[in-house]
Amino acid sequence: MAKILIAEDEPDIRELVAFTLRFAGYEVVSASNGEEAIQLAKDELPDLILMDVRMPRMTGYEACKILKQDPNLVETPVVFLSAKGQEAEIQTGLDAGADEYLLKPFAPDQLTERVKSILTKYGK
Repeated sequence: MAKILIAEDEPDIRELVAFTLRFAGYEVVSASNGEEAIQLAKDELPDLILMDVRMPRMTGYEACKILKQDPNLVETPVVFLSAKGQEAEIQTGLDAGADEYLLKPFAPDQLTERVKSILTKYGK
């Protein structure tokens, strides 16, 4: 099954997303900030990265730009998780290299369906 990296600074949200995805059969690794996400991504080479936009030390946007410069990770889909659904925010995320944008809050079944479709779309 696919390996998914979750980068989310809110522990409750991070754990809920991790639990939901593990329950759906995915292998999950998690980070609490952008810097940690970059290191874990390089170490773990996940099939998908779910990343919050607003995190300490390094935003999701900054982390995504760095990840997309790594030859081993350039093809790894990055999906931003954010409560900010304004068009400008979404465009900033896509400009940073994200493949998709998922708005919070979301139901666990919505998350697993979206993850499944993204992994299928990217051949993971």
